[in-house]
Amino acid sequence: MSFSTILWDVADGVATLTMNRPEKLNAFNGTMIDEMSRALDEVYQRADIRALIVTGAGRAFSPGADFGWFKMEDFAPVIRVQPRRVTHRFFDELEYLEKPVIAAINGTCAGGGLELALSCDLRIAADSARFGLPEVNAGIIPGSGGCCRLIEVVGLGRAKELAMLGELVTAQKAEAINLVNWVVPVSELMTKAREIAQTLKRKAPLAVGMVKHVMNSSRGQDPTTGRILERLGSSVLVTSEDAREGVRAFHDKRPPRWTGR
Repeated sequence: MSFSTILWDVADGVATLTMNRPEKLNAFNGTMIDEMSRALDEVYQRADIRALIVTGAGRAFSPGADFGWFKMEDFAPVIRVQPRRVTHRFFDELEYLEKPVIAAINGTCAGGGLELALSCDLRIAADSARFGLPEVNAGIIPGSGGCCRLIEVVGLGRAKELAMLGELVTAQKAEAINLVNWVVPVSELMTKAREIAQTLKRKAPLAVGMVKHVMNSSRGQDPTTGRILERLGSSVLVTSEDAREGVRAFHDKRPPRWTGR
């Protein structure tokens, strides 16, 4: 596949999607969202891809949507709403992809860029990265799941702090409030991301996908429903070839050979 706004690489079972509009700090436009969706389709279809890393080229992860794409001078509702529908759909697809997704956040991660990062399973930040939802400063609010996902990750109070004040916070504060999982020097960012991706790659793919599915589906559910979903997931996996292989490998004292079946 050829792309104009992203870089795409697959190596050793790990795909890396790099947003590549550094002159715009990797702000989204329609072409970028379309190309990222096409890349995601490849991850979905290829069994040899076991994990996905999302990062940005240059000094930013992404500030979100390119205002030129929104055409804010045109107040026709369809113009204002359509970009949000497109990004919302892509973020949902990313969140529910049954393979682990790692955000490697190399710089500014704000607005829709933070919404994208929140749609990933794990977040690694460079120590120079900054995070926030500054939409209130422009008279709007996050429109692609940012408020809802942020509450789930950092809690209501911290989410309101970020979304209502509209200020950027440091990577260190982001780690302290559980917005990111790890903070590393920028020179070590991709090394750490690939290390985590390789660790995930060595796990049983069906089990990793089921953990993600059960956890995502349990959000907002009462505890009983969540436990039912967990038991259903366990019941499905216990009959899989990978489950049998895991037991055999344990008894044989050897690494398991996963097939994803």
